[in-house]
Amino acid sequence: MSGERLTVEVADGCFDAYLRYPDDGGAAAPAVIVLQEIFGVNAFVRETCDWFAANGLIAAAPDLFWRQSPGIELGEGDREQAMALMKGLDQDKAVVDCAALRDRLAALPRCSGRVGSSGYCLGGKIAYLLAARGQVDAAVSYYGVGIQGALDEAQGLDRPLLLHVAIEDALCPPDAQAAIAAALGARPGVAIEEHPAGHAFARTGSTAYVETSARAAHARTLAFLASHL
Repeated sequence: MSGERLTVEVADGCFDAYLRYPDDGGAAAPAVIVLQEIFGVNAFVRETCDWFAANGLIAAAPDLFWRQSPGIELGEGDREQAMALMKGLDQDKAVVDCAALRDRLAALPRCSGRVGSSGYCLGGKIAYLLAARGQVDAAVSYYGVGIQGALDEAQGLDRPLLLHVAIEDALCPPDAQAAIAAALGARPGVAIEEHPAGHAFARTGSTAYVETSARAAHARTLAFLASHL
């Protein structure tokens, strides 16, 4: 089954999400919200949804930039435009959008009712916020950017959270990694996995892609979500 478009209504409008079901004949399954990098819901994000679906999860990627430039798809060569979109994103509204998508996914006939999230770069921070604010049943963050500036959110964290940290990540330098580990490392339900790679090591088709680290992270992600969803 190919991907579908799911439209979600919120108080100030509506946005689309790329939706992908497992090709398993219709058995009930948990869902995962796949949260984009700064480049929008592009081919990599759709591919990631397809990968989750191939591993038995319903996957949906919301367009986080819909209030600014709906449907935009960017690549690494569009970094300046992507950075401007990221800076213009209201992350609190993005969390509200994801909560609305969570409700839609949980109500799908093929959904078991359990919904998690997995985010990358910008999306990695949104995944963290979703867990900290109790909006998903479990969350995975790949090299989330800016988590160290939102560690006060962890006071209410009671949802399982897996953080994939890239040791060589220039966007999350050693002092930021140390702050995250100090604030979250000992909390029940939180796991921090360190990978000998740089930022975006899981982005296929990129010069940043590191296959060994991506494979290890993905295996851990699937096991984590299977345990908590």
